Amino acid sequence: MLDQEEPATSRTPLLNSSDSARHNNVYTENGDSGTEQQPLHGLRRVADSLPLNVWIIATIEACERFAFFGMAAPLQNYVQNPRDDPLLPGGIGLGQANATIVNLTFIMWCFVTPVAGAVIAEQYLGRLRTITYASVIYICGLSILVLSSLPLVHDRGLSFSGMLLSLFLIGIGTGGIKTNVNSLIAEQYTGPKEVVRVLKSGEKVVVDKDLTLQRIFTTFFIYINIGSVTSMVTTPVEKYYGFTAAFSLPLVVFLIGLVIILASKDRYVSLPPDKSLLFNAGRVLWIALKNRGNFDHARPSFQDEEDPAERLPWDDKFVDDIHNTLVASKVFVLYPFFWAAYAQYMTNFISQAATMETHGIPNDIMTVIDPVAVLIFLPTLDRLIFPFLRKMGLALVAADRVKLGFVLCGIAMLYAALVQRMIYLSPPCYDHPRSLDCFDGKMPNAISVFWQAPAYVFIAAAEAFAAVAGVEYAYAAAPKSMKSIVIALYISSASVGAILAMTVSPLTVDPKLPWMYGTLGMGVLLAGAVLWIVPV
Repeated sequence: MLDQEEPATSRTPLLNSSDSARHNNVYTENGDSGTEQQPLHGLRRVADSLPLNVWIIATIEACERFAFFGMAAPLQNYVQNPRDDPLLPGGIGLGQANATIVNLTFIMWCFVTPVAGAVIAEQYLGRLRTITYASVIYICGLSILVLSSLPLVHDRGLSFSGMLLSLFLIGIGTGGIKTNVNSLIAEQYTGPKEVVRVLKSGEKVVVDKDLTLQRIFTTFFIYINIGSVTSMVTTPVEKYYGFTAAFSLPLVVFLIGLVIILASKDRYVSLPPDKSLLFNAGRVLWIALKNRGNFDHARPSFQDEEDPAERLPWDDKFVDDIHNTLVASKVFVLYPFFWAAYAQYMTNFISQAATMETHGIPNDIMTVIDPVAVLIFLPTLDRLIFPFLRKMGLALVAADRVKLGFVLCGIAMLYAALVQRMIYLSPPCYDHPRSLDCFDGKMPNAISVFWQAPAYVFIAAAEAFAAVAGVEYAYAAAPKSMKSIVIALYISSASVGAILAMTVSPLTVDPKLPWMYGTLGMGVLLAGAVLWIVPV
């Protein structure tokens, strides 16, 4: 349905543009140019209804996210705790520090591979075929993870190596899917930049493509978090039935997603690959680099004047696209600080919960608070808060939401540091909870795990602002032919974030954990401060 809560006069575009540029592509309902005939002043701007393809792709992504988080949620316990742990489910038993390193390395791998996935899609296979092949690799990885968790394999000492192979393949599959599905879902909307439409009520409105894309990405993230929430069923399965059963559920659900992909592959809008794209982009960058960053030297119009004999296989607009993409992508440089802090909710937050009184629930089920909170925040922001702010003349563009997300993420880390300090002040083990010389490690400290809840809520709010806005910003900044690559650069900032998180791994031991959370919190807050100071 059309969003009927958004005024025309208060909307600020995702990326600033002049009014004249915005009015160059206005159409009436019958498709005629409406720049002159349809004055836009005073007309409310609304999002269009979403194509069926958007909902199908979002459902496929929900299946993939169920598989990813359903596999990742038990992973910290599986790697950290031994099989004979008296309080918690366990598997390999490498301890918290090593389990955190394994998880962060896996996260880093999952966010490095999108660059390769984008290149393969843009240059060779196209987005849809890349997603399909990546899904098959993903399923192979999940299958190996299930097999490696079998008691027979564990008894032969092969569980760890099998798990590493599975995570390697899952990371490749994630890279092929994650970077391309963001672009594919946005490409399903093919409407004009702006179109004047008359509602059933008789009101004349402007259907705005930017608002529609914002609605698409919001819907996309809602489905991502539906997959995340439902995947938490693997944590009680892990506790009561073991890791083999817990890892089997993601495999089954992702198989359903693959069936949906194959059954609907002929209905999607998907741009064909361009084998010369990356080569030409590289040449443009090289020419600019040789001329001290001056992109004018890469323009065919400039070459025609300087060297008429040299003919460049692109136009001036292609050069502008490359230059504008680089300028807009500067915000991605600071995202690693955000992702380094964000990653804690799937790693050290779980380990922190294991030292607290869990009241009979699995320690890793607390992670469900994050996607549940996101599912509350996103529709509330999209349908209520943002329209209200636009009516008040306080529209939040993507850059504003990124800044707020950074601040909220920093608050989450500082709160987690406070909780860790509270744990250290609690009996019976104080600043060495569950150490072997304190009740043989069988007694958590006397503090409820529900003290963690606000940290998850802050993380969820940060995701609702910064993560969604980051994808929107990347998609809007990228030229049409390079959207997967630019989104991949944004996604890959998380791999640098994982490396940053690893640099504080020496602090992931008692009694240094408050310093670890505090360091990450101050890092993301300082990054947010830079965004407030430096225009983006």
